[in-house]
Amino acid sequence: MDRLHSMRVFARVIDEGSFAGAARQMNLSAAVVTRLVADLEEHLGARLINRTTRRLALTDTGELYLERVRQILTEVEEAEAQANAATSEPRGHLRVLVPPAFAVHQLAKHLPRFRQQYPLVTLELSVPGVVETVDENHDVTIITSTRQVLDGDFIARRLAGSEVVMCAAPSYLDQRGRPQHPRDLQEHEAMIPTYTREAVFKRYQALAGKDEENEVRIVPHRPALSTIHIDTMYAGALAGLGIAPLPSYVIEDALLENALERVLPEWYLLTSSIYAAMPTRKYVPARTRAFIDFLVATFGGEDRDPWLAAAGCAMPGESVQ
Repeated sequence: MDRLHSMRVFARVIDEGSFAGAARQMNLSAAVVTRLVADLEEHLGARLINRTTRRLALTDTGELYLERVRQILTEVEEAEAQANAATSEPRGHLRVLVPPAFAVHQLAKHLPRFRQQYPLVTLELSVPGVVETVDENHDVTIITSTRQVLDGDFIARRLAGSEVVMCAAPSYLDQRGRPQHPRDLQEHEAMIPTYTREAVFKRYQALAGKDEENEVRIVPHRPALSTIHIDTMYAGALAGLGIAPLPSYVIEDALLENALERVLPEWYLLTSSIYAAMPTRKYVPARTRAFIDFLVATFGGEDRDPWLAAAGCAMPGESVQ
């Protein structure tokens, strides 16, 4: 029995919450994962996991063992990283946690170039949902945050800033008209995140006059669609369902192709910063450094919005505060 491999499988079963989930993530069959955990329990002479039809639960022994297993796996990874640090060519497997919309609309289209530059590095992407902090079970975490300062025991490098702006299909706007002020949205079909109670529109500082109203609060009125799934709102906007608030990194290509049109270009809803982060470790593998450096070079590494700029929608002197 490869005890180290069995430890990795055991830890992944707990992380994923199921044997089937661990099997998918590790590209193994569920039968192999089950057998490896069973062999590990037999070797130890103790049950590690209580199995029911609904969920898995660690035994007391399993909890103690998992804690030590994680320490061992971390030490092994650091030993490998130390050995790799002197290697000029990055190689090995890289686990990346990333928000789904960023993975689909930005990361995926740049991966062929990364693969071409680093053919010995393999990638495993986890895309569960919103990502707000580092996951120590991943080598790199892509974080989207509206906070000015990130808190936590990790190292983060800024990739870019991104604005959430209103947009709609030209066909919809040709039929229903183009809003001239945020309050005009009350007369339109709209899509909003489920958790939104009000939308706060801010005028760009470069366009804000002393006597003008520069912040407007709108309570959504009977939205056509409410969802937390960004790509569903994006698909609805493309189909002409209405006006949707979407991150610039999602709509860049649609703006360039005139499939979507920015609405209320003098206003924005909110800004966020996007970071590539990793757990604080003494030794960082060459593959991790190479991937983060690639992301910074690709997206600019500055607190500005490269996607609106690329689509010709950035405002002169705009603020991302």
